[in-house]
Amino acid sequence: MCGIVGYVGKNKNSLNVLIDGLERLEYRGYDSAGVAYVSNNELFIKKYEGRISNLKNNLDFNISSNIGIGHTRWATHGVPNDINSHPHKQGKITIVHNGIIENFEEIKKELINEGIKFISETDTEVAAGLISYLYNKTNDMNKTITLFEEKVRGAYALGIICEDDLNTIYAVRKDSPLIIGIGENDNYIASDVPAILKYTDKYVTLDSFRFYKLI
Repeated sequence: MCGIVGYVGKNKNSLNVLIDGLERLEYRGYDSAGVAYVSNNELFIKKYEGRISNLKNNLDFNISSNIGIGHTRWATHGVPNDINSHPHKQGKITIVHNGIIENFEEIKKELINEGIKFISETDTEVAAGLISYLYNKTNDMNKTITLFEEKVRGAYALGIICEDDLNTIYAVRKDSPLIIGIGENDNYIASDVPAILKYTDKYVTLDSFRFYKLI
Protein backbone atom coordinates (compact mmCIF):
# COMPACT_ATOMS: atom_id res chain seq x y z
CA MET A 1 0.00 0.00 0.00
CA CYS A 2 1.28 3.46 -0.91
CA GLY A 3 2.39 6.04 1.62
CA ILE A 4 1.69 9.78 1.56
CA VAL A 5 3.34 12.56 3.55
CA GLY A 6 2.88 16.32 3.26
CA TYR A 7 4.15 19.37 5.13
CA VAL A 8 3.36 23.08 5.27
CA GLY A 9 5.01 25.23 7.90
CA LYS A 10 7.35 27.98 8.98
CA ASN A 11 9.89 26.25 11.19
CA LYS A 12 11.12 23.18 9.33
CA ASN A 13 12.68 22.19 6.01
CA SER A 14 10.01 20.24 4.14
CA LEU A 15 12.53 17.78 2.71
CA ASN A 16 13.61 16.64 6.17
CA VAL A 17 9.98 16.11 7.19
CA LEU A 18 9.05 14.31 3.97
CA ILE A 19 11.97 11.88 3.97
CA ASP A 20 11.62 11.15 7.66
CA GLY A 21 7.91 10.51 7.20
CA LEU A 22 8.42 8.26 4.19
CA GLU A 23 11.03 6.24 6.04
CA ARG A 24 8.55 5.73 8.89
CA LEU A 25 6.04 4.38 6.33
CA GLU A 26 8.44 1.86 4.78
CA TYR A 27 6.61 -0.96 6.56
CA ARG A 28 3.75 -0.48 4.07
CA GLY A 29 5.93 -1.77 1.20
CA TYR A 30 6.88 0.17 -1.93
CA ASP A 31 8.77 0.04 -5.22
CA SER A 32 9.65 3.74 -5.68
CA ALA A 33 9.67 7.05 -3.85
CA GLY A 34 9.37 10.71 -4.75
CA VAL A 35 8.78 14.24 -3.49
CA ALA A 36 7.51 17.56 -4.83
CA TYR A 37 8.65 20.64 -2.95
CA VAL A 38 8.64 24.40 -3.29
CA SER A 39 11.85 26.43 -3.04
CA ASN A 40 12.26 30.09 -4.02
CA ASN A 41 8.67 30.12 -5.31
CA GLU A 42 9.36 27.27 -7.75
CA LEU A 43 8.12 23.68 -7.61
CA PHE A 44 10.56 20.80 -8.04
CA ILE A 45 9.88 17.07 -8.44
CA LYS A 46 12.34 14.29 -7.64
CA LYS A 47 11.33 10.63 -7.93
CA TYR A 48 13.19 7.36 -8.33
CA GLU A 49 12.51 3.65 -8.63
CA GLY A 50 13.72 1.56 -5.71
CA ARG A 51 14.56 2.42 -2.15
CA ILE A 52 13.97 5.75 -0.41
CA SER A 53 17.77 6.01 -0.19
CA ASN A 54 17.87 6.49 -3.99
CA LEU A 55 15.67 9.54 -3.57
CA LYS A 56 17.45 10.77 -0.45
CA ASN A 57 20.85 10.67 -2.12
CA ASN A 58 19.60 12.97 -4.90
CA LEU A 59 18.18 15.72 -2.67
CA ASP A 60 19.86 18.88 -1.44
CA PHE A 61 18.85 19.23 2.20
CA ASN A 62 20.53 22.64 2.42
CA ILE A 63 17.84 24.33 0.37
CA SER A 64 15.01 26.32 1.94
CA SER A 65 11.56 24.77 1.47
CA ASN A 66 8.49 25.24 3.65
CA ILE A 67 6.04 23.06 1.70
CA GLY A 68 6.12 19.68 0.01
CA ILE A 69 4.42 16.33 -0.62
CA GLY A 70 6.04 12.90 -0.69
CA HIS A 71 5.07 9.39 -1.72
CA THR A 72 6.10 5.76 -1.65
CA ARG A 73 4.41 3.71 -4.39
CA TRP A 74 3.35 0.10 -4.61
CA ALA A 75 2.55 -0.50 -8.28
CA THR A 76 -1.10 -0.89 -9.22
CA HIS A 77 -0.95 0.62 -12.72
CA GLY A 78 2.32 0.58 -14.64
CA VAL A 79 5.62 -1.15 -13.97
CA PRO A 80 8.01 0.18 -11.30
CA ASN A 81 10.15 2.90 -12.88
CA ASP A 82 10.98 6.58 -12.48
CA ILE A 83 8.23 7.73 -14.86
CA ASN A 84 5.43 5.83 -13.13
CA SER A 85 6.62 6.98 -9.70
CA HIS A 86 4.78 9.74 -7.84
CA PRO A 87 4.39 12.71 -7.69
CA HIS A 88 2.68 13.30 -11.05
CA LYS A 89 2.24 16.69 -12.67
CA GLN A 90 -0.25 17.95 -15.25
CA GLY A 91 -0.42 21.66 -16.04
CA LYS A 92 -0.31 23.60 -12.78
CA ILE A 93 -1.33 20.57 -10.70
CA THR A 94 1.02 18.17 -8.89
CA ILE A 95 -0.33 15.26 -6.85
CA VAL A 96 0.51 12.21 -4.80
CA HIS A 97 -2.13 9.49 -4.59
CA ASN A 98 -2.97 6.41 -2.59
CA GLY A 99 -5.76 4.15 -3.84
CA ILE A 100 -7.28 3.27 -7.20
CA ILE A 101 -9.28 5.37 -9.67
CA GLU A 102 -11.55 2.68 -11.06
CA ASN A 103 -12.73 4.61 -14.12
CA PHE A 104 -9.34 6.08 -15.04
CA GLU A 105 -9.29 4.51 -18.52
CA GLU A 106 -12.61 6.16 -19.42
CA ILE A 107 -11.42 9.51 -18.05
CA LYS A 108 -8.08 9.18 -19.80
CA LYS A 109 -9.75 8.73 -23.19
CA GLU A 110 -11.91 11.82 -22.59
CA LEU A 111 -8.88 13.90 -21.61
CA ILE A 112 -6.83 12.70 -24.59
CA ASN A 113 -9.70 13.85 -26.82
CA GLU A 114 -9.32 17.25 -25.15
CA GLY A 115 -5.66 17.33 -26.15
CA ILE A 116 -4.09 16.29 -22.85
CA LYS A 117 -1.01 14.07 -23.16
CA PHE A 118 0.18 11.44 -20.72
CA ILE A 119 3.66 9.98 -20.23
CA SER A 120 2.97 7.35 -17.56
CA GLU A 121 0.78 4.25 -17.31
CA THR A 122 -0.75 5.31 -14.02
CA ASP A 123 -4.25 6.19 -12.88
CA THR A 124 -2.58 8.88 -10.77
CA GLU A 125 -1.43 10.93 -13.74
CA VAL A 126 -4.99 10.69 -15.08
CA ALA A 127 -6.25 12.08 -11.76
CA ALA A 128 -3.76 14.93 -12.06
CA GLY A 129 -4.87 15.51 -15.64
CA LEU A 130 -8.53 15.67 -14.64
CA ILE A 131 -7.85 18.09 -11.80
CA SER A 132 -5.78 20.26 -14.14
CA TYR A 133 -8.51 20.20 -16.81
CA LEU A 134 -11.22 21.14 -14.30
CA TYR A 135 -9.06 23.84 -12.70
CA ASN A 136 -8.43 25.45 -16.09
CA LYS A 137 -12.20 25.76 -16.46
CA THR A 138 -13.06 26.91 -12.93
CA ASN A 139 -9.89 28.70 -11.76
CA ASP A 140 -11.06 27.68 -8.29
CA MET A 141 -9.57 24.71 -6.42
CA ASN A 142 -12.59 24.28 -4.15
CA LYS A 143 -14.94 23.94 -7.14
CA THR A 144 -12.38 21.79 -8.96
CA ILE A 145 -12.15 19.26 -6.14
CA THR A 146 -15.94 19.05 -5.85
CA LEU A 147 -16.22 18.34 -9.59
CA PHE A 148 -13.38 15.81 -9.37
CA GLU A 149 -15.16 13.91 -6.63
CA GLU A 150 -18.33 13.81 -8.72
CA LYS A 151 -16.44 12.42 -11.73
CA VAL A 152 -14.19 9.69 -10.36
CA ARG A 153 -15.04 6.26 -8.97
CA GLY A 154 -12.86 4.35 -6.54
CA ALA A 155 -10.96 4.84 -3.31
CA TYR A 156 -8.34 7.56 -3.06
CA ALA A 157 -6.34 9.86 -0.85
CA LEU A 158 -4.65 12.81 -2.55
CA GLY A 159 -2.15 15.48 -1.65
CA ILE A 160 -2.35 18.33 -4.19
CA ILE A 161 -0.24 21.41 -4.89
CA CYS A 162 -1.42 24.04 -7.39
CA GLU A 163 1.22 26.33 -8.87
CA ASP A 164 -1.11 29.31 -8.56
CA ASP A 165 -0.91 28.92 -4.77
CA LEU A 166 2.44 27.50 -3.74
CA ASN A 167 1.77 28.02 -0.03
CA THR A 168 -1.06 25.48 0.15
CA ILE A 169 -1.61 21.72 0.12
CA TYR A 170 -5.08 20.39 -0.63
CA ALA A 171 -5.86 17.03 0.99
CA VAL A 172 -8.71 14.92 -0.44
CA ARG A 173 -9.95 11.56 0.76
CA LYS A 174 -12.51 8.90 -0.18
CA ASP A 175 -12.31 5.47 1.48
CA SER A 176 -8.51 5.53 1.70
CA PRO A 177 -6.59 6.52 4.86
CA LEU A 178 -5.40 10.09 5.32
CA ILE A 179 -4.82 12.10 8.49
CA ILE A 180 -4.24 15.79 9.15
CA GLY A 181 -1.51 16.57 11.68
CA ILE A 182 -1.52 19.85 13.61
CA GLY A 183 1.68 21.31 15.03
CA GLU A 184 3.07 24.66 16.13
CA ASN A 185 2.90 26.81 12.98
CA ASP A 186 2.96 23.54 11.02
CA ASN A 187 0.43 21.28 9.32
CA TYR A 188 0.92 17.74 8.02
CA ILE A 189 -0.83 15.06 6.01
CA ALA A 190 0.02 11.37 6.17
CA SER A 191 -1.32 7.93 5.33
CA ASP A 192 -0.66 6.78 8.87
CA VAL A 193 0.15 8.25 12.29
CA PRO A 194 3.80 7.06 12.62
CA ALA A 195 4.82 9.35 9.74
CA ILE A 196 4.23 12.50 11.83
CA LEU A 197 4.61 11.41 15.46
CA LYS A 198 8.13 12.85 15.60
CA TYR A 199 6.58 16.29 15.08
CA THR A 200 3.10 16.17 16.60
CA ASP A 201 0.67 13.86 18.34
CA LYS A 202 -2.30 16.03 17.44
CA TYR A 203 -4.17 14.79 14.40
CA VAL A 204 -7.61 14.16 12.93
CA THR A 205 -8.81 11.70 10.31
CA LEU A 206 -10.13 13.39 7.19
CA ASP A 207 -13.70 12.31 6.43
CA SER A 208 -14.54 10.68 3.11
CA PHE A 209 -15.72 13.09 0.41
CA ARG A 210 -14.07 15.93 2.29
CA PHE A 211 -11.08 18.04 1.43
CA TYR A 212 -8.86 20.07 3.68
CA LYS A 213 -6.75 23.11 2.86
CA LEU A 214 -3.39 23.21 4.62
CA ILE A 215 -1.67 26.60 4.75
